[in-house]
Amino acid sequence: MMGKVYIVGAGPGDPRLITVRGLELLREAQVVLYDHLVSEELLGEAPDYAEKIYVGKMAGRHSMGQEDINRLLLEKAGEGKMVVRLKGGDPFIFGRLGEEMECLEGAGVHYEVVPGVTAASAVASVARLSLTHRNYSSLLTMVTGHRKRNSALDLPFSSLAGMGGTLVVYMGLAALEELQERLLEAGMDPSTPVLMARGVTWSQERLLRTTLGDMVRSRDENHLASPVLLVIGHVVAMAKVE
Repeated sequence: MMGKVYIVGAGPGDPRLITVRGLELLREAQVVLYDHLVSEELLGEAPDYAEKIYVGKMAGRHSMGQEDINRLLLEKAGEGKMVVRLKGGDPFIFGRLGEEMECLEGAGVHYEVVPGVTAASAVASVARLSLTHRNYSSLLTMVTGHRKRNSALDLPFSSLAGMGGTLVVYMGLAALEELQERLLEAGMDPSTPVLMARGVTWSQERLLRTTLGDMVRSRDENHLASPVLLVIGHVVAMAKVE
């Protein structure tokens, strides 16, 4: 009998921020395929008998390619197992969910997706800022700063610089110089406030307020390392940063 795959958003790091539905499924799992940004405490919620397989990806270091992860999902479901694919944050937002859904659908494997708390929401909560605000921003844009195969960022910089509102950049640290240069070239004001948030809801959490013109220097002076999320826009003025 064919098993079923549950693709579950683990949230931004703090194990208490997984959804009730996600935790229920994790506690029943027979197999757990988990990503890099999933806490050991949360993994401990899986049954002792569950097979736990690390399939995480870090910048430049992948424990397993996406095609191999897809094959593993099909293999474990084919064994009749209840499989939980545990992804950091919300799998719908830059989580490569589409590729895994296409794989499962193509093979006729039943699956369910459980959303999670995305990093942008966690940063907003910790920094006590609203990503939208009727006095500052009625527009929220989320983009990824991850380059595909070391190519240039495929982003509409002219539109991003001119549309106003709040710009959130996931995985932006490695391409920070290019982000800064191209947004400035496109006309964005160098004094635009920027919040750089590292490891939010984890023990190594750091929040740094800077500006678009100074964000590369701020990264270097403060020795920031991934994972870092950027919030760019006037709502950052509301952030409570110690």
